[in-house]
Amino acid sequence: MDIKWFNESPKSATATLTPAHITFNKTATHYFEKAFQVMMGYDASSFIIVIKPLSKAAALRGNISETSKYNITVKSSYSRVTNKAFMQTIQDVFNLELPETGRKYEAFWDDKNEFLTVNLKEEL
Repeated sequence: MDIKWFNESPKSATATLTPAHITFNKTATHYFEKAFQVMMGYDASSFIIVIKPLSKAAALRGNISETSKYNITVKSSYSRVTNKAFMQTIQDVFNLELPETGRKYEAFWDDKNEFLTVNLKEEL
């Protein structure tokens, strides 16, 4: 017998953007498993969104403004940050029109800076 066992290739990290939230797939969620809150930002010249996980200790230390920290919901197969104001800013800055069903983009972990970037240059 010559059995060839199926070995699924790892999926790339993705983020789905809607007018109300960003949802991360299971691969991207791996980076947020221990996050208590996150910080969100963007780099308009690089066409990226940046999501930085914060541990409970970092979030409660007091050196990060309360208005700069956002809650993240982490489940076994996805994670989500809901913030309509941030998503409206993203739509305005990057001239995006996000439908309720969302648009999917590839995400990458930045080891040096310890944050996830969402590449808005190309929709998946």
